Amino acid sequence: MPPREKSELQVFISSRDSTCGECHEALGRRSWITLCGEKGALCLACADLDHLVFLPAGDMALTRRARQHSTLCAVVLKWSRVRKRYERQGFLVEEAALDQAEEECLNDADARARRRERVAERRAELDGEYVARFAGRVRELYPHAPPGREHEIAEHACRKYSGRVGRSAGARALDPDAVYLAVAAHVRHSETTYDKLLAAGWARHDARDQVNGRVQEILHSWEGEAEHHPATGAG
Repeated sequence: MPPREKSELQVFISSRDSTCGECHEALGRRSWITLCGEKGALCLACADLDHLVFLPAGDMALTRRARQHSTLCAVVLKWSRVRKRYERQGFLVEEAALDQAEEECLNDADARARRRERVAERRAELDGEYVARFAGRVRELYPHAPPGREHEIAEHACRKYSGRVGRSAGARALDPDAVYLAVAAHVRHSETTYDKLLAAGWARHDARDQVNGRVQEILHSWEGEAEHHPATGAG
């Protein structure tokens, strides 16, 4: 059995071809997965961990601060053929927590360099025209969302190579159901106790059920009166 970090979720860098047990996408080798009982491997999108960013091991001060500020955190493990054991590669943490930790470590030249690299990688992953269209569609469907949220949602959902909902065919066509999924995921993580429940050890589906009423309440408040209303069970 892989080692279990106390009160932490685990993400594994797979050493073999994997298929997600929920969305059934072929993940290939070196994919980042979680393990979920009978379903086996889950991609990070299906595990609701794809909003987290990777912080490589190495800088103990930055890691300590980022973990302290992050409600939800997952240790990343990879099997070592030489040592015949799983070894820690770093952590997945909330981006805001990493931003805060980097601010606190800005006297560290390595921390500043990592931040520049992360910003450059984020820009490279984004198709600016598509993000703008997606953000516009979010604002059209959810006109009462707080200012700027449409851009947060679009940038997260539309990153290339991510497997996120924004990369699906429906999302490319700006289908309301696909946009709804992206907005609901944002609300779930940013406006409810969902991440705290996951961090406390709740099963993902139980945590979703627990916060679904709040998710739907917020989505309704963000919608226009004549907008599309997807099935509430999807939240």
